[in-house]
Amino acid sequence: MKRLYRWHRRLSLIIALPVVLSAGSGFLHPIMTNMRPRVATQGLPAETIDVGRCPLPPSVALRMAGIDTISHLRLVHMDTSWFYQVRRGELDVPSYVSARTGQMLPKGDWLYAQYLARAFLEGTPGRAAAPSAPLPDCCTAATYAVLNAAGSPVTDEVRLTAFDEGYNPVNRLLPVYKVSFGRADGIRVYVETAQDRFALAVDNRRAAFNRVFEYIHTYQWLSFLGRGRLVAEALLLGAAFVTTVLGIWIFFATKSKPVPGNRYVRSRRLHRYTAIVVSLFTLMFTFSGAYHALVQLRPDDRDRFFARDRFATAALRLGPADWTRATDVSLVAIGGAGYWRLARAEQRPIASARKDLMRDMSAAQPPVVYIADADGAALPDGERRYARALAAQFSGRPLSAIKDTRCLTRFEGEYNFTDKRLPVWKVAYASDRYYVETSSGRLSVRVDDMDRAEAYSFALLHKHEFLGWAGKPVKDTSTMFWAAMQIVVVALGLTLYVRYRKRGVSKANGADRIKHS
Repeated sequence: MKRLYRWHRRLSLIIALPVVLSAGSGFLHPIMTNMRPRVATQGLPAETIDVGRCPLPPSVALRMAGIDTISHLRLVHMDTSWFYQVRRGELDVPSYVSARTGQMLPKGDWLYAQYLARAFLEGTPGRAAAPSAPLPDCCTAATYAVLNAAGSPVTDEVRLTAFDEGYNPVNRLLPVYKVSFGRADGIRVYVETAQDRFALAVDNRRAAFNRVFEYIHTYQWLSFLGRGRLVAEALLLGAAFVTTVLGIWIFFATKSKPVPGNRYVRSRRLHRYTAIVVSLFTLMFTFSGAYHALVQLRPDDRDRFFARDRFATAALRLGPADWTRATDVSLVAIGGAGYWRLARAEQRPIASARKDLMRDMSAAQPPVVYIADADGAALPDGERRYARALAAQFSGRPLSAIKDTRCLTRFEGEYNFTDKRLPVWKVAYASDRYYVETSSGRLSVRVDDMDRAEAYSFALLHKHEFLGWAGKPVKDTSTMFWAAMQIVVVALGLTLYVRYRKRGVSKANGADRIKHS
């Protein structure tokens, strides 16, 4: 038993600081998630395409702009001007071609990012003051409207194609623009122009919290080890798990009797009973944290999977006149044929716009229709077919291998809020599942049985999702309380160790006095 005591004491000293750092930042995490800068909305309201302002079909407008082949096409607007947003490759900067004149909008994506960021931050952008002279065309009008919009001025704009210190991998979405505004709080809004999507808003206070959290909770202080940081994190958390198991063994294998006036025995009993109460949650936190760190050693390659379609612009037949009542339009390929993916105005109410995806944990799925570009015929069950086609492309397996297909509008189980995208389609095979986002033609995440076990472990044991039924405040309170208790146990243990050392020194001094008397 003395040997168990010795190992428990030694391991406790090794893991004391890492546990305090992890628990302290874990305590702060719910506060940080609720301390986000306020924005007007995280989802734009549906707006029916103004067909009268889009007289040119894509085949004509893109030919006038000198574009003969594309990979993606959408219809977007800035102020009252409508543009075809086109990409020739997945990571290419989108080009913007006027649906009225066929002109290319200079710096179109740069302008559209500002337009979106302002709409998310402040609501519908305020109209610019009327120009002193009539504007010659819609490209000039759109540029003027964006650059002279009322509200906070834009001070900087950067396109990110890789994660960095301010926008880390947990945010998932790339490429995005970081649009900084000239406000006292230094707010910057991250937007994905390819999907008109809000990605993140960060002000100076939230940025400071993020840096502290990443440094101490995810062990960024070991970043000099590269990916070895994850191994070190798993080892330290594993050591904390073993220390807890030893403490539980000692508790049930020994007895502690109160000795009046003995401060050392009093400290030991306090540490002993506090630790046994907290031990279950210590085991939950350390096991799930170590498991999560080890799984992260597997490369996350989800960004490699996206629709790789090619369309000859001259072959496109349909245009805005065929998209009546549509609020969202994009071009996709199913079985080698081109289809227009449309959301209809009467099927997509304004209430479906996402206000706060991370708080609501859900998003409405607007019913969409797919019409063939060749003849305008509707494709029955188009969303499901496209989701299955994407999964077959990403997995390299035949459609016949698919076991189940269904739409998810909520984060649940193995597909949780860390995956960011909603709504998605879950396409299940025998041993793994592909979650695909039909609106972007991208893979959100692939989950196999190992990923599934880790996802449940982290959600239930680390994030206390077993209290999800009671609501986020209850879940956050539980997480914060038990994280704080880990610090209390460490503090009591260190107090006990200091008194143990003093007790040893006192005994040694007493023995010396007896020896020399």
